[in-house]
Amino acid sequence: MSTPAGHIELERTVESIVVGARHRHELGDLAPLVESIRRGGLLQPITITLEGHLICGARRLAAIKQLAWKTVNVWVRSGVSDRLGQLLAEQDDNLLHKPLTQLEAAGLYRELKALLAEDAARRQEATRFRPADDAGEDGPGKLPGPWDTPSGEARVQAAKMVTGRDSHKSLERIGRIEDLAADESQPDAVRRQAAEEIARLRAGGSVHPSHLRVNAELSLAELDHLATDQTQPAELRERARAEAAAVRDSERAAKDAELDALAKAALARVKAAKATGRKGRRPVLTAVETGEPVPFPLSVFTATWDDMVSWWTHYDPALVGPALTDEQWDRFEQTLSGTIAFADAARTARQARGEQSA
Repeated sequence: MSTPAGHIELERTVESIVVGARHRHELGDLAPLVESIRRGGLLQPITITLEGHLICGARRLAAIKQLAWKTVNVWVRSGVSDRLGQLLAEQDDNLLHKPLTQLEAAGLYRELKALLAEDAARRQEATRFRPADDAGEDGPGKLPGPWDTPSGEARVQAAKMVTGRDSHKSLERIGRIEDLAADESQPDAVRRQAAEEIARLRAGGSVHPSHLRVNAELSLAELDHLATDQTQPAELRERARAEAAAVRDSERAAKDAELDALAKAALARVKAAKATGRKGRRPVLTAVETGEPVPFPLSVFTATWDDMVSWWTHYDPALVGPALTDEQWDRFEQTLSGTIAFADAARTARQARGEQSA
């Protein structure tokens, strides 16, 4: 086996390898890996820094600890000693092995994004007063760093590093939900809803519905605040209370996106009434209409399908088919049929527009 460039291979005691803070918290089922190493040995050495901190191979290290190994062959890599270098090496290891959970990916994404932005600012500052042909100590001619990344925003770069695609919207939403759950200044209902969504995400739930449910709860919390704010006119407080109650009454029947839209619309009406009240005019009361589907903006459509990119690769049809109840399967079939009909109509409209512009 050839040693990669920039590595030194040597033997090290297992206990001396420092795992430190990592974003992978669930190592998964180690039994097959333990048995593989027991039979054929460690085919790919663990990679560590000069200081003995683990870069790649958390699952392999856990497996050999189960086998009670005292020493192990490792690759010692120079040039990966700061936090950003270690994170980039960790994400590369994750892409090649057991995928991160959604929450682990969001945590890694957040730290990578911040460090990439800081690193870009540092490089820009270092080259501000330097001749264009002088790469300097940060330049690729003298020190090719492990964090050399394509140009672009830090959030897009970080998302592609963690998931292999530009999934920054979903990762940002996960981070926002986690922040709301931990924010003690938020109303209890918002924190409780955010905590429930984190549990759903940890179980493999979709990000977009969780994002919508938290948004709806935030709008309802603001309505509740207006309903109890004694500095507001009594009529406005009553309107806010009625609007919040109407949204909650429709909560069971409305879908996640509809509930979010209903809550936002109710809050917008109350805010408009509040602004109108300041001008001395009597606000016009309107009811929340739940009989017809709520029309959504194009941004909701694109966000929904961004979250569903390659969704079928995450499920085994042989397991899903038998596991669903008749009601769940009927909903799936209805959604599938409606999606195909919508796609046909949208495709026809798209082709017609192309013909008109030709």
